[in-house]
This record gives sequence, structure tokens and C-alpha cells, in this order.
Amino acid sequence: MWCARFTENQLKTLKELIRIQGEVGDDLEGALEALELARWDDLPEAELPWKMIADQAELQGISEADVIWDMAGRRKEDPAPRIKAPVKRQPKRTANGRRRSTT
Repeated sequence: MWCARFTENQLKTLKELIRIQGEVGDDLEGALEALELARWDDLPEAELPWKMIADQAELQGISEADVIWDMAGRRKEDPAPRIKAPVKRQPKRTANGRRRSTT
């Protein structure tokens, strides 16, 4: 892991460099989000939701650090595709209008 401090102008430049790459994929989108969130370290009023983190840790039987790690790795997921109900087909009829036997 590495750490770097940037001025506002440097952050703005880095974001623009990422955006001019064209189509921004998941990795570059994550980099943009990280650059935006990196500013939180300098804001004194920025806090983690400790109550929710502690509750989740207790509920799952894990440490608060694990909950934060899970939150940090969360990615936006596409919604699951809808499953279509199977189409019920009527049994075929014979020439005289009766249904064919299934046996």
C-alpha cells in the first residue's frame, strides 16, 4: 500500500487525465472514486458510521476492521437479470380435435 498527498489542482489534473482516457472502465472508475474519497482524510467533520459498523461487526461475528474492509471493497453491481416464467404449452390436438395422449 502507498500513500500520497496531492493539492486540489493536482487532484483535478489526475481526474482529468483519467477521464480523457476515453471509456472509463471499472478500474479507472474506482480510481476516480478513490481520488474523490481521498479528500475526506483532510476534513475534520468526516467520520465513519461507527454505530452501524459496530452493529454489523457484532451481527456477523467479525471485527470492525473487517466491516470497514468490506465496505471499502464494495462495488456497484448490475441488477440480476429477470428470469422469465416458463411458457406453458397446450398439448397438440389430433385432426379430429382430440388431445394427443402423453403416454
